Amino acid sequence: MESVRFENVTFRYGKHTIFENLSLKIDTSQIMGIVGPSGCGKTTLIRCLCGFIKPETGSIYIGDDCVYSAEKRIHVAPERRNIGVVFQDYAVWPHMTVWENVTYPMKKRRAPREEIETRARHALEQVRMTGYEKHLPSQLSGGQQQRVAIARALVSSRDVIVLDEPITNLDAKLREEMILEIRMIQKAVGTTIIYITHDQEAALQLCDKTAIMESDGVICQIGTDEEIIKSPANRFVFTFIGVANFVPLTALDDGVYIKPPVGNPVNLTTKKPVKPLEQEFVMGIRPMDIVFDDSSPIRAVVKSSTFLGSQYNYFLDLSGISLRVQANTLDVLQSREYQEGETVGIRFLQPLWFDGKKEVTLC
Repeated sequence: MESVRFENVTFRYGKHTIFENLSLKIDTSQIMGIVGPSGCGKTTLIRCLCGFIKPETGSIYIGDDCVYSAEKRIHVAPERRNIGVVFQDYAVWPHMTVWENVTYPMKKRRAPREEIETRARHALEQVRMTGYEKHLPSQLSGGQQQRVAIARALVSSRDVIVLDEPITNLDAKLREEMILEIRMIQKAVGTTIIYITHDQEAALQLCDKTAIMESDGVICQIGTDEEIIKSPANRFVFTFIGVANFVPLTALDDGVYIKPPVGNPVNLTTKKPVKPLEQEFVMGIRPMDIVFDDSSPIRAVVKSSTFLGSQYNYFLDLSGISLRVQANTLDVLQSREYQEGETVGIRFLQPLWFDGKKEVTLC
């Protein structure tokens, strides 16, 4: 069953279209990430869901309830949609204690005193903030303030919570801790969470599924982290999720060749594109899918080598083409470290082929 559903939703600022006829289904008790570059419409979509702004067309459902319909002229007020929201800047009230911040939404709804007490204490237990009830936000760390914001969202709604860039302002270690805590809270409560971010790595770590939005507001792929990484829908997804190398290619009668800025083309494979090519033909390859092989005819020069603890980061020059290569430290220790200025052989594992934005099949 869908917890949230967008059907053919269109929103424009004046003549500028943010998204058009957008549809998206989010299952109950699922963490759905919505990821895309700045300005693609992620936050606008959530503001439509919360009722802060009205789309031009389409319908929005929370469970079985229609909270917006352009055709039926339905627009449920934001406070009646029962959505908990956690913003990037936490938005905890500085003049209120932790207890007052968490209980405020229920007091606004004039909930019974017993319900307020029970739900607030349970929410603080869920985020591990018991004992901080009398503290002011100024007495808390950034991570603790974020937990207070999540607790307040939990008492606002046990059905749907929106997290809009909730961990962007935290340091790396605290981000990791908050990702684990959000996942633990979601499992314990069973709340449907919509996670808005431009941080692809955090979304893949946290979310059950992720929707990738392009800059024009089109959702180009929805899938699990494995599906998105292994089977990207197009070149944009491959580029946006993780680090990518692109190698220019040319298709000849006897196969596909690397087309470097200088030097002669290098034969890459005897396979050829199934369909005639229409635009620029390139190979997409992840840094960890390029391996050193002294017997390979494809030669490159090591321009830099950096030790990063768990891995070595290399930049290679392939006849004017810059390639980033990541090698596991254990693999390097078992073989050898390559030095700057050294000419090396390389092989490409699991490459993808793109013609413009589209993926190309070779045979």
